[in-house]
Amino acid sequence: MESHRVSSMAEMFLEKFKALVPKYLDDQWTDREGLTSEELRDLLADSELPGSTQLPLVLEELYLALGRCEEILEAYHFIFDPDELVTEEGYLLFLEDEEEHWAWGVELADLMVPDPLVHRRNNDKHQWSPEGATVSEFLFDLLEFSFEED
Repeated sequence: MESHRVSSMAEMFLEKFKALVPKYLDDQWTDREGLTSEELRDLLADSELPGSTQLPLVLEELYLALGRCEEILEAYHFIFDPDELVTEEGYLLFLEDEEEHWAWGVELADLMVPDPLVHRRNNDKHQWSPEGATVSEFLFDLLEFSFEED
């Protein structure tokens, strides 16, 4: 993945993602929670994504802030590690529920949008439907719900 925007674009979500560590884990955020830009680039290179695939800014910043924080990335749902990202049926898949009934993704045509709309796939029927939220809105709501359950 050659074009990494994080260093050249204003950060939109990075601090909000970092703030989830004290909010949900009662601990300070540290560099150990996130990936470096180089680590993210290397993991994406190890993924099955085509080399020209550009992650939406929101997912880049999620990994830079929380890429190693399994307590958040695997809370009832599994946010894929960067090297596990795949494209299927015209979508970049980045999330699955723990029973693997549902997967969430972003339309490949929307990857250049900083915070694109999320779609959900019924894994049994391979039917897609819009969630009516952007990636950031969906993730923040999902985590709020997941951690309220605890």
